[in-house]
Amino acid sequence: MDTGDSTTARPTRYTHGHEVATLASHGRRTAANSAAYLLPVLERGMRLLDVGCGPGTITLDLAEILAPGQVVGLENVEAPLVAARSAAQARGDARTQFRTGEALDLPFDDDSFDVVHAHQVLQHLSEPVRALQEMARVCRPGGWVAVRDADYAAMAWHPELPELEEWRTLYRAVARANGAEPDAARRLRAWALAAGLEEVSLTVSAWNYADTEACRWWGNSQADRYAGATFAEQAARQGGTAEDLERIAAGWRAWASAPDAWFMIPNGELLARIR
Repeated sequence: MDTGDSTTARPTRYTHGHEVATLASHGRRTAANSAAYLLPVLERGMRLLDVGCGPGTITLDLAEILAPGQVVGLENVEAPLVAARSAAQARGDARTQFRTGEALDLPFDDDSFDVVHAHQVLQHLSEPVRALQEMARVCRPGGWVAVRDADYAAMAWHPELPELEEWRTLYRAVARANGAEPDAARRLRAWALAAGLEEVSLTVSAWNYADTEACRWWGNSQADRYAGATFAEQAARQGGTAEDLERIAAGWRAWASAPDAWFMIPNGELLARIR
């Protein structure tokens, strides 16, 4: 599929960065809890590309399902791939490949894969429509493009601590300053139409933290993430001070210890059959 734009795409800065807290959070993701909408169309022997694979936990789960099919995980920087290769080795998976490349200019020939998957990726890109076009380009006719993205504006939590609302406002400002779109889920249909995808199914699922252990982990991991140097440097350009970030981190930790804590993250899911 021709993107209609031969210019070089401008990579978007990844707002979360690749600090330890971020990779640890992403490492809790599995095919079951993050790609259930995709699983019914998978068949053994399929070749799959996982765009923005991070530490590779979803990638490696998908590889087990598709074996002996070839699975490739792609990231635009090397750092998370170190964890991904280590996880593959721990599983005894010598078949799955991990390599670097850009989502807006995928380093593969047309019709290279049966499935092209991206989890929580489009929200971080300056040109999500172009990314979908690239995913469709490298997917063979009859294959599947699958994406899942959250929507920050639609997230909900209890107790409704003001520090968490402050976090959301600041995060959305930082993401948009990076050229990204944090409220991606609600835009998936529009992006799919703009990308020329025709046979599209759209669903919604949610991550929900609603027990003591899960809330403690989620709140404390968020506190660590947004108190880290990567986010602090970006927040400062949007007027976020060190005191603001300390207050937000304290709010996350207070939420994490609340006996009635609850958090919901809605995710939009797009599954497109390529013609």
